[in-house]
Amino acid sequence: MRVINLMISIGAIGGFSAVALGAYGAHGLSGMPAPLQQAYQSAVQYQFYHSLALVLVALLMHWRGSRLLVVAGLGFAVGLFLFCGSIYLRLLLGLDIPRLLTPAGGIAFMLGWAGLLGAAWRHRESKEGECRFS
Repeated sequence: MRVINLMISIGAIGGFSAVALGAYGAHGLSGMPAPLQQAYQSAVQYQFYHSLALVLVALLMHWRGSRLLVVAGLGFAVGLFLFCGSIYLRLLLGLDIPRLLTPAGGIAFMLGWAGLLGAAWRHRESKEGECRFS
């Protein structure tokens, strides 16, 4: 499977599950203490935003390939699993997982945004006026 297809698939699954997890959180976690509900909702929001960002990166890669866009996509995908996944595992399943996974996921998200920024900075116009990323 090509990297672009994989990124779109992860983004689509992430978006789908963000809607499902958000609905579950809104209706099924009403007895959870407010700070834990806020952490859960943060995970849902970050999952949704970064799933969309991952699809955007994949579309940009289809338009113009770039190593920096691959870095961006990897950062978003890894962030989804580490940041959001660690919060869900802790809150929904009560697993005692290493707490460093959540900030590591946040760093991966930042790496994704930095990769996207780097791709934009390296952007240049071709002679035909066609947008290109390097």
